[in-house]
Amino acid sequence: MSNALSKAKGFRKSKSGTYLSIGTTAFGALSVIKQARKARTDHDTLQLVDAVVSAAAIVTGLAILYRELKRLGDDDVLLG
Repeated sequence: MSNALSKAKGFRKSKSGTYLSIGTTAFGALSVIKQARKARTDHDTLQLVDAVVSAAAIVTGLAILYRELKRLGDDDVLLG
């Protein structure tokens, strides 16, 4: 059991795991966009503020994951 756990932790620190994290984080942005649209339609300021804060968390998370990719020394052309 602990061997599987260590493999999972190793995957999170790999390039593939980081790309997967970027994808799932970006996918979460769709939910936030939906929440913001509904909040604007319903004129719900508190829900809109929540959506903005969530969007900021997503942007920060993506920036951290991008930095992790750079640290791993990815040779991807898009990363420069």
